[in-house]
Amino acid sequence: MRWRLDQADREVVTAQLGRDPRGALGVAWRCPCGRPGVVVTAPVLPDGSPFPTTYYLTCPRAAKLCSTMEADGIMAEMNTRLADRDLATCYQAAHQSYLADRAAIATELDLDASVIAGVSAGGMPTRVKCLHALAAHSLAVGPGVNPLGDEAVARLGRFWTTPCDPPAAAPQPDVAPSRRRGLFKRRRPDA
Repeated sequence: MRWRLDQADREVVTAQLGRDPRGALGVAWRCPCGRPGVVVTAPVLPDGSPFPTTYYLTCPRAAKLCSTMEADGIMAEMNTRLADRDLATCYQAAHQSYLADRAAIATELDLDASVIAGVSAGGMPTRVKCLHALAAHSLAVGPGVNPLGDEAVARLGRFWTTPCDPPAAAPQPDVAPSRRRGLFKRRRPDA
């Protein structure tokens, strides 16, 4: 199986969330310090509950910045902009990409995720309801897949350039999230 959240990563994610990560399978994006920043989760939790959030933002710094953006009304502005047909088409493609990733995970794990069929995260495909989910999606899969997720990541600023406190293992080079690829190779959706 491709997914494996090792004990060290599980401990970091548990500390980041303040609880054990439910259904976490592996790390989809790491902070340049080496810590998990986005985890990929199973579409069905061990207790049988459906869990549509395939990419879960765990980086405390990014999560706090997403909360600040939400409080500042960024989602309302993004929702208004979804009236633009080109943006709406790209956002629909991001939704389809998310669903395809979840279906691949469900198949690999031999899980029936039909109860959440058609449901992605963050409000896709018709609205913006959670910047955390959209940013997690963009960090996990890289740029060019989710336009509003990419925008959320860009609005986060250079949060990844300041080392975590306390620093984890040897820091990796300063590479922007848009340059780091996630678990799935992506192509820019056809518009």
